[in-house]
Amino acid sequence: MNRIEERLAALKEEGKKAFITYTTAGLPDYDTTKKIMFAQEKAGIDIMEIGVPFSDPIADGPVIQDASFKAIQNGASLEGTFTMMGEVRKAGLNSPVVFMLYYNTVYHYGVENFVNKCIENGVDGLIIPDLPFEEQGEIKDVLAKNEKSPILIQLVSPVSKGRIPMLLENARGFVYCVSQMGVTGKGANFHSQIREYLTEVKKESKIPVMMGFGIRTAADVAPLEDIIDGAIVGSHFIKLLEANNYSEEAATDYVATFKKELNA
Repeated sequence: MNRIEERLAALKEEGKKAFITYTTAGLPDYDTTKKIMFAQEKAGIDIMEIGVPFSDPIADGPVIQDASFKAIQNGASLEGTFTMMGEVRKAGLNSPVVFMLYYNTVYHYGVENFVNKCIENGVDGLIIPDLPFEEQGEIKDVLAKNEKSPILIQLVSPVSKGRIPMLLENARGFVYCVSQMGVTGKGANFHSQIREYLTEVKKESKIPVMMGFGIRTAADVAPLEDIIDGAIVGSHFIKLLEANNYSEEAATDYVATFKKELNA
């Protein structure tokens, strides 16, 4: 059982919801990213998404685009992000970590090399927003070769509808429900039929249902807590870190508060 599945099984047993954050690797530098990761673990984060900086992050809005640009300007790369992951694992980080990245990065590195590096450095999951289900064959074949491979997380959107059963049939880990059309960081302007959409996903899914895009506080998802199994925060968390000079205390306080309120 992968770290993601272990954590989510434990939360289900406790009757609790998961809190997942997104941060950009190497923003403002790798040492700070490592400190923020440990600060979140101390606060009880359930899963961390680490964004691998990319020049054209098509699913991301201005905040994460800017974070990616700054990280690249400061020397961040896929190789550097793998090194950072290996270092935090050696230093004792136990939380599940998911890489969020774009397929060009994987393809350019070499799919087999990429998966092997993920295994070597303790990456538990992958979110690849620009890789449609129909194009996932190559990476799935490589992931299937080793039981220690990261889990490929499936995304669904408010317009997935008839595709939902296909997307979720063999899905593992959790399903990432995009809460609105467009890019990340637009605020809590959820899709007009968000409840119906999430209910449909929940009915079909054998794994926990997480909601992301536009979430800032636990109050944003409170009306949907009877359906979802957890929430994902990215752009708001990056803005908070930037506003507090990447303070570990700010990260710890935010994670602890959100988690407490999400499970109140």
